[in-house]
Amino acid sequence: MNRNSFLAATASLPLFILLAGCAPMHDTRQPLTQQTPSSHVDSSLPAALKNGWPDSQWWKAYHDAQLDALIDNAIQHSPDMQVAEQRIQLAEAQAKAVEAQDGPQLDFSADIERQRMSAEGLMGPFAITDPAAGTTGPWYTNGTFGLTAGWDLDLWGKNRAEVTARIGAVKAREAEQEQTRQLLASGVARLYWEWQTQAALKNVLMQIEHEQQNVVTVNRELYQHGITSSVEGVETDIDASKTQQQLNDVNGKMKVIEARLSALTNTQSAALKLRQVSLPAVESQLPSQLGYSLLARRADLQAAHWYIESSLSSIDAARPRFIPDINLMAFLQQDALHLSDLFRHSAQQYGITAG
Repeated sequence: MNRNSFLAATASLPLFILLAGCAPMHDTRQPLTQQTPSSHVDSSLPAALKNGWPDSQWWKAYHDAQLDALIDNAIQHSPDMQVAEQRIQLAEAQAKAVEAQDGPQLDFSADIERQRMSAEGLMGPFAITDPAAGTTGPWYTNGTFGLTAGWDLDLWGKNRAEVTARIGAVKAREAEQEQTRQLLASGVARLYWEWQTQAALKNVLMQIEHEQQNVVTVNRELYQHGITSSVEGVETDIDASKTQQQLNDVNGKMKVIEARLSALTNTQSAALKLRQVSLPAVESQLPSQLGYSLLARRADLQAAHWYIESSLSSIDAARPRFIPDINLMAFLQQDALHLSDLFRHSAQQYGITAG
């Protein structure tokens, strides 16, 4: 390659780089799959599950007034339920605030201001009294009142999507409250029936202890009359001691359960008095078919469902922010530098703007 050829190749190098930069590029990324709009998501349950199993107050099927009172007391005085209620009220207030921003808005305002004009400032000519110019400075009492109207046309559905997102958050909070309610109810019911089980076991052990004491008494009488030896009554005494130990264990377990129930029902200040009842027959039965749709009745899954709905609506509300929108505004006011002129027709001002 001669010198001229080398110079020509070097001089054409920027041209090749420029052409390479202008070459069409192929996007190798996979396109995002289109999400189902939140308004098209079917959140309804099958007809067979509506108002069906399981009941939200499932413990009522036991027909036990004592259990009902314990669960009601736990739900009423639980700090977790109070926090959940406050969260629902906050979410509802936020939803109402967003919903109030949708549609036409009308505001009334009034203002009275007493001020002294500076002779050295921008409003200096108003600081002097000049009847020819209409100034009576330096003190003025400015008054303004009137109506201001605005309307965000919401051409792209941003406000509606925000309202839907807030409503979804409210429903999610309600589902969380129901989950807390069910956890409290199931915890109290489990401890209650565990206490009843221990109480029934205690009765059985007391009967066994009574029979064993009768046997011990008979063995002692036989020994005193020389009919039997002392060795024959040792095994009976050991069995009676074991039964007494089992009774002590059952009493200890019942005290622990009572303490846990007192903590759940917030009745630590008063002694918890429970009476023994027999386990009733439950009338409710399982559905004939247990499908995946039954999971939709779980409160935690309902909360997750509505959080997803709220997120999808928030995405729908974020997209229109990148698109120009149209807002209409109008005002009708009375404005005067002196209160004596505030109600004159010449003090009226009005206008309409769009942007």
